[in-house]
Amino acid sequence: MQALVWTAPETMEMQEQPDPTPVANEVVIRVAYAGICGSELSGFLGHNALRTPPLVMGHEFAGEIVEVGRDVTGFEVGDAVTVNPLTYCGQCRTCRMGLTQLCPERVLVGAHRPGAFAEFVSIPAFVTHKLPEGMSLRSGALTEPVGVGVRIGRLAGDVAGESALIIGAGPIGLLALQALQLAGADRIFIADLDPERLAMGGELGGITISPPGSGLGGGDQGADVVETVKEATGGEGVAVSVDAVGTGGTRTQCVAATRNAGILILSGLHEETSPMPAAAIIRQELTVRGSFAYGAADFDDGLRELHAGHYRLDPWIVEAPLAEGGDWFQRLIKSPGNVSKVLLVPDRH
Repeated sequence: MQALVWTAPETMEMQEQPDPTPVANEVVIRVAYAGICGSELSGFLGHNALRTPPLVMGHEFAGEIVEVGRDVTGFEVGDAVTVNPLTYCGQCRTCRMGLTQLCPERVLVGAHRPGAFAEFVSIPAFVTHKLPEGMSLRSGALTEPVGVGVRIGRLAGDVAGESALIIGAGPIGLLALQALQLAGADRIFIADLDPERLAMGGELGGITISPPGSGLGGGDQGADVVETVKEATGGEGVAVSVDAVGTGGTRTQCVAATRNAGILILSGLHEETSPMPAAAIIRQELTVRGSFAYGAADFDDGLRELHAGHYRLDPWIVEAPLAEGGDWFQRLIKSPGNVSKVLLVPDRH
């Protein structure tokens, strides 16, 4: 089979590799669509210790089962499926709490084992999900990032009638926006330096804020995120803020823009460590929550909500041949523009 292999920082190449063979509890999937994730961009640059070259990345995908392991039940050749790429033990304390994404034995497809930037991939059957009747493989490939948005919405709690702020209008920011809308949030502000990405947030119903340096409002003259939010909320701040970027600056902005006793959700991982205004967190009694991926229930809910039409990244999805994946990694890092998701498509020969 052909696979897109990350061989060194900022280097990807197409290689011929053996077709995968399933062990007893696995299925082999012919990949139809595989999305590029922001975490893979940092891996591509060599900034992510989770990924080591040579590696076939790809953990957001959907396809068709072409082979079934001898111990697998409930699946047949030809089934259209998507995959929760985080396997887990199901027995530890965190798994029993429903926090399967925090399992100490978790294994990520496309990091700890070969991923879906290939014609075929072998996957444990217990994390494989049949697509609902009528759901396209293209839509099914979005289930994983939608699960991330669902998780953020769940951690935000009861936001009905409340205000919120999201910093970052990439795929996760856009999906978090929709999660908070589904939960009944009244006003959701969204900020991003990229004017085209910010426009996507506006079209999805967010109240856009163009920070200085965004290129909107003339030169470097933009709107201060914290001041804009405070003014719009009578000086109080938002009930919930979501940092979908992950820098010291964006994390600090979220603290300052959140009202007393509010909730701050940290999702972005751009910087591993950064200063945080601890005194402000203490004096405002903020609840700071990390949001990592999704639990099994979040993934299930994401698949159902996506099928129901409650989430979308269209019309800004780009489909590209798998062989062009390296070029798209470079573009997404340098200037993503109005692209919400790139779906790589293996050659269908």
